[in-house]
Amino acid sequence: MSTETILSVTPSLAKDDLARAKRALRDGRILVVPTDTVYGIGCDAANRAAVAALLAAKGRGRQMPPPVLVASAAAIDSLCVDVPDAARALARAFWPGGLTLILRARPDLGWDLGDTAGTIALRMPDQGALLRLLSEAGPMAVTSANPTGKPPATTVAQAVNYFPQGVAAYLDAGPSGATTASSIVDLAHERPRIIRPGAIAPAALSEAAGVDIHPAEVQRP
Repeated sequence: MSTETILSVTPSLAKDDLARAKRALRDGRILVVPTDTVYGIGCDAANRAAVAALLAAKGRGRQMPPPVLVASAAAIDSLCVDVPDAARALARAFWPGGLTLILRARPDLGWDLGDTAGTIALRMPDQGALLRLLSEAGPMAVTSANPTGKPPATTVAQAVNYFPQGVAAYLDAGPSGATTASSIVDLAHERPRIIRPGAIAPAALSEAAGVDIHPAEVQRP
């Protein structure tokens, strides 16, 4: 692997490197990117072939579709329908940050992220270089940069070791500052539920949403 494929984003993503990353996404290539948790591996969320390649690289089947990272909360209205007030309240409270929202996808969206059952998982990460890329290139399908069953990469060196081939560029922001996964909240159904506990306490989620949000395994009347 040539070191030219490693693009430093410290302190920010240079104009030429941003253009290179955007071009790679437009061409259906895969990138390794820093997030506010661990490193991610991702592609243009709207490119079906790229998403299929992403899942194959990860060693993941269609039954585990990747979340989509977005540049702002405005993406909720452009990508989703039947959005509950609780979702908007949670986005206001915790975006950018460690919260993933599962919502109903627009029926006419036309994306193929896997077996989503008509839903889409959205997150706005708290990572400046990545947000800049997302704002200019559009939403990305991103999953943690590790083969299924391996620990997530917390440095670009680890990501290169995991994915030495098939990646157009590795965006290097140094070691990950946090390793706690995002909280995943399902708001696509009648009762909100926590699919995966993570960075945000359940009580804080419920308070911000104005409704009770319980872990999925908790049986409620």
